[in-house]
Amino acid sequence: MPLGDTAHRPWPAPATPWVLAMQWHSLLFAHWPVPAASLRALLPPGLELETYGGEAWLGVVPFQMRGTRPRYGPAVPGVSAFPELNVRTYVTAGGKPGVWFFSLDAASPLAVEGARAVFHLPYFHARMACDDLGGTILYRSRRAHPGAAPAELHAHYRPAGPVYRSTPGSLEHWLTERYCLYAADRRGHLWRGEIHHEPWPLQPATAELALNRMADQIGVTLPPQPPLLHFVRRLDVVGWAPERLR
Repeated sequence: MPLGDTAHRPWPAPATPWVLAMQWHSLLFAHWPVPAASLRALLPPGLELETYGGEAWLGVVPFQMRGTRPRYGPAVPGVSAFPELNVRTYVTAGGKPGVWFFSLDAASPLAVEGARAVFHLPYFHARMACDDLGGTILYRSRRAHPGAAPAELHAHYRPAGPVYRSTPGSLEHWLTERYCLYAADRRGHLWRGEIHHEPWPLQPATAELALNRMADQIGVTLPPQPPLLHFVRRLDVVGWAPERLR
């Protein structure tokens, strides 16, 4: 898979070969502004919380993973496609803004164990379903990881307008156009994983979050106002092996 256009990236793509390819389908960005202090205390040393207009943002992002495969291998039926759900905020380290995941739930036990071991990410087993009924995505997730804090989401959502590209400097661009993720291993060492994709093909969205207990696990209360919503039909992504920050 060639990288394609890289001019939109905030820094050059890594010179080394990517190691993992994947597709993200039927994705919902649901974002809430939250007090920065409520998130800053949850970050490991070495990461700086980013804010937009003085506010920190917490995202709940359900989607369907498909086509997951290593660089030199095929997608494996039963392993390469599964629902996934993450809870995230936005951070920076070493001049590179990125994503910090408080949790990632997935319906694939192999994906959970592999991502924990290789990428140092806080993945959890969950019982999940993601169905497309006439353009409306019906999504259900309930964490089933032994010893993990409860987390559950019942939602249905759909696009509500045409595809557009976010404008640099806008809130949508700040929330979505990020080309690395950060993680911490059990010893507290920080790692950065680079990713690449085309600019996000965003659409306005509508959603009903019938049950949303995804922020409870980190002790954050979401504000009562409706979240900022964006839908993405599909995005093709490649990722590099994580590198430890010094």
